[in-house]
Amino acid sequence: MDFSPNPDQIALNSALDKLAENFKTPPTDFRRFALLDNSLDQALENGGFFEAANIPELGPVSAAMMVETLARLPYTAEVALSMLVRPQLEGDWPRPLALVENGRPGRFVAEAATLIILDGDQVGLLSAPAGATVKVESLFAYPMGKTKEQLAFTPLDNTQASRIRTWLRVALSAEVAGLLQSALDAATEHLRLRKQFGRPLGSFQAVQHRMAECAVLTRGVRLLALQAAWSGDAGDAAVAALHAQESASRAVYDLHQFMGAMGMTLEFPLHLWTYRLKALLSELNGRSAQAHAVSEYCFLDNSEKSDD
Repeated sequence: MDFSPNPDQIALNSALDKLAENFKTPPTDFRRFALLDNSLDQALENGGFFEAANIPELGPVSAAMMVETLARLPYTAEVALSMLVRPQLEGDWPRPLALVENGRPGRFVAEAATLIILDGDQVGLLSAPAGATVKVESLFAYPMGKTKEQLAFTPLDNTQASRIRTWLRVALSAEVAGLLQSALDAATEHLRLRKQFGRPLGSFQAVQHRMAECAVLTRGVRLLALQAAWSGDAGDAAVAALHAQESASRAVYDLHQFMGAMGMTLEFPLHLWTYRLKALLSELNGRSAQAHAVSEYCFLDNSEKSDD
């Protein structure tokens, strides 16, 4: 796979990197879970970054790259659905967007203007009614919310529903890629500076092997996410989402263990990425649902699919 950016993509990435510089460092006195700054969302809106997927010279791959870059920040904002799913929707749906799965609490639901409803096998779109959502206190490092009651919606046809599910998986995998990379970077810095038995922790071979595995998993998530964004293929998206959730489950455990007691405190910012990853582990019905989608799209022939 060759993801060498064209001049337009290079210019876009440069502009995004310049914007992101203002949000790369969390406040020194921050001791909570979700780190928010509305000026990040506003700067992205003003810069037209949410429209990149619709520009031929940029496209969904550029949008996936931006989602991955922004997920690396300690600050969180609703970008993945707006950058990757919204351009695939028919009609003009205002942002921010949020996903509501089977009535469960979800990320950004309380602030959303557009709700994507997943109810069993049905998929729907809904402008968020005034007063229909409420904030939910959570350990996840996202602003969480839920609908006050089950909302009525008109299910989309199978073609539209399948397309939305595909791009939800692309968005999830791109976001996981960025979160994993920053979590890995934070743990690596700790292992470089922290000494035990007169040596940096990162110099011990057993630690190096497990960190190398985390690095390989992280790189794989990014490449599969970009592949899925490039192809728009349902099978590629299912593979990317499965690998993302599987890798996050394995890496979060190791990265917190390498941090020792510091990894269980709010003083160190690792949770700003790992506790977002924990929220993403259960999205789209989790790894088992992605594995089922992989079997459906990648291993069943057309006759078998039509019989289901």
